[in-house]
Amino acid sequence: MTVRTCAAAAAILASAGCGASSTESTSPQSNKALPPVNVQAGSMKDGFATKERLAEAAKREGQLNVIALPREWVNYGEIIDTFADKFDIKVNQLEPGASSKRELDAAAQLKPDVFDLTMDVAVSGAAKFAPYKVQGWQDLPDDVKDPSGAWYAAYGGYMSIGYDPRAVKPPATFADLLKPGYRVALDGDPLRSAAAFDGVMAASMRSGAPQPEQGVALFAKLKQAGRLTDPAKANVIVAWDHLNAARSAAQPEAWKVTIPRDAPLGGYHVQAINKAAPHPAAARLWQEFLFSDEGQNLLQKGYARPARGEAMLMKGTLDAEQAAKLPKAPGPPVLMTIPQADAAKSYLKREWTKSVG
Repeated sequence: MTVRTCAAAAAILASAGCGASSTESTSPQSNKALPPVNVQAGSMKDGFATKERLAEAAKREGQLNVIALPREWVNYGEIIDTFADKFDIKVNQLEPGASSKRELDAAAQLKPDVFDLTMDVAVSGAAKFAPYKVQGWQDLPDDVKDPSGAWYAAYGGYMSIGYDPRAVKPPATFADLLKPGYRVALDGDPLRSAAAFDGVMAASMRSGAPQPEQGVALFAKLKQAGRLTDPAKANVIVAWDHLNAARSAAQPEAWKVTIPRDAPLGGYHVQAINKAAPHPAAARLWQEFLFSDEGQNLLQKGYARPARGEAMLMKGTLDAEQAAKLPKAPGPPVLMTIPQADAAKSYLKREWTKSVG
């Protein structure tokens, strides 16, 4: 990947290459006999011919193993329940709090069928995935999917600042957090949590590129001032906008969310099928469901920005009312390249504990 500044439309996280017409509809069945089902196929058309046959094969397997899907994260609770009820398939939820790295490390033992991963982990683990291109493949931005279908983005978001408007003024930039009165928390430890690491990276953005030393320096100053704390004591939390937006929806008078205009750092979560999936048809049906209009709107209901969002907007299938509830983006998202992220992680490993503790 190279540095990209990506086009945004109607508060949907979108990248260059969006807007292709959907391939979600299927052509009428031929009168000819359908070929045998192939549960290892790389697309629904090649392996099942129709969605009905895919659903039948998945129902015969009867189960789906998912990993690292907390029910409160981007509305996964409702998504899992809807899938289970719709297709009469039991969903086994393995280690909901697992990190992306843990998902792959534990795969041989826990045997998940599908993964939900940060993009850097997906790229490094691509050999462990079974390539599969969902029906909406053409709607996905080219820079957030593997050309072979090994992994592909389902949803994204912006790093944001959530704040208590009763206690502090709305921060316009990360530098504002150094002013008196702000008690700031990250969403975890940046040496272990991808969300916390991305929070430091958002604070480090200068002219569209991360400068990790700047991010570490800002949080070091907050620590020295006694104003870097844990979320329970904070009046400001740096986290993905879907998390801060969900909190704001639950407490509209007590919590607001802003995406700093000078640091529109974006990120995607990508999906992949385990090459050794014990329920390969159910795994493929899960992906088709997540990337259907219904699945993408359910993700948006959790304040995520669906990867097919721009194409759905053009077709009129995007939930416009929910889209309007997403935090306002100040401009196109900036996506870190994998080399940038790797260099920043190395810097934090050397400097975070020494500078911040």
